[in-house]
Amino acid sequence: MIIAVTNQLLELVVALLAAPLFLGWVNQCRAWLQNRSAPSIWLPYRNIRKLFHKDAVLAGNASFLFRCAPYVVFGSMVVAAAIIPSLGTALPSSYAADAIALVGLFATARMFMSLAAMDIGTAFGSLGARRDMMVGFLAEPALLMVIFTASLISASTSLAAIADTLVTRELAIYPSLAFAAIAFLLVLLAENARIPVDNPATHLELTMIHEAMLLEYSARHLALMEWASALKLFNYAAIGFSLFAPWGIARGEAGFAGLLYAAPLLAVKLLLAGAGLAVIETLSAKLRIFRAPEFLATAFLFAVLGMLVHLLLGS
Repeated sequence: MIIAVTNQLLELVVALLAAPLFLGWVNQCRAWLQNRSAPSIWLPYRNIRKLFHKDAVLAGNASFLFRCAPYVVFGSMVVAAAIIPSLGTALPSSYAADAIALVGLFATARMFMSLAAMDIGTAFGSLGARRDMMVGFLAEPALLMVIFTASLISASTSLAAIADTLVTRELAIYPSLAFAAIAFLLVLLAENARIPVDNPATHLELTMIHEAMLLEYSARHLALMEWASALKLFNYAAIGFSLFAPWGIARGEAGFAGLLYAAPLLAVKLLLAGAGLAVIETLSAKLRIFRAPEFLATAFLFAVLGMLVHLLLGS
């Protein structure tokens, strides 16, 4: 029990501290690939610290929903990080919530963010909220199909149980997981406002989605939203590691030695994933907004193909 509680607390601390660093690494790699002067890898930390030291400015017609949304969004991402096995599978929270509840947490964060964006009544906020709900409406079924494909293999919807099962399987290419991995990558790009679905570095009203919903926030509220965005990207990366690259994750009986072994492997995975994400964004072009449904429909198709391959061929 002590090991499980320690693992749970350690994973939460690692997620909270490593999420901004992971985002900074992705931005740095992207700048290098585009032959630009790279920002400091510590820039997300500095921005969050700076915002926490400022005084918040709120619109006169802002309701309680607008004020509490950053705390709900950030709290949802923290709870999601507690469910995802990034270092070890001995998580007390895994008995209380599974991967389906995890998707529900992401949906809760999106709902509160969208409602808060429309609460002020600005054109940009409503525009971004409608676009984000459209993306979520199409991305969540694809994510569920990806998780169901892995759950059929492990006979469980718990991410900890799925990782425990997949880490013991022999190293091989499984067609069902290969299709699911492609679908998950497309969902990750869409859900985290990355190119080609969205561009986190732009404020053009005709293209922005996520940034449009944050224009009215400032100070600590904006800091929590930015931190939650980085944490969401980290959570999705950790989900990908649990489903498709679980090697190195400490199993329940591994103890403290397993956690010490898993930590550097997680760092290596994050470095490779950040660099790969930067390469994909550099080689991709921003899609027009009306092409986003086709992009996510492709993700859903690959996820369903993965499930059918497993059900029909057992591979």
